[in-house]
Amino acid sequence: MPHEVSSRMLSPAQCRAARGLLDWSQEQLAQASGLSRSTVRDFESGRHEPHRGSVTLILQTLAEQGVEPVPADGGAGEGIRFRAS
Repeated sequence: MPHEVSSRMLSPAQCRAARGLLDWSQEQLAQASGLSRSTVRDFESGRHEPHRGSVTLILQTLAEQGVEPVPADGGAGEGIRFRAS
């Protein structure tokens, strides 16, 4: 069953944190999501805003690995976590 992807967007910091949680390089995330390494690198560095489709591919890839973004909530900042099983 495919994992649902939330309509929430992913920040560059969340993307870097997700890779850290998975112990993945930019290259590994790029290959797993079908994107170029430069797309991942430029997104994470804030060089440019990626296409919504690219962020969706990253979110889908992370969801397949059990990782999800956590939105900022009240006084708590945004984050990343493994999805509860």
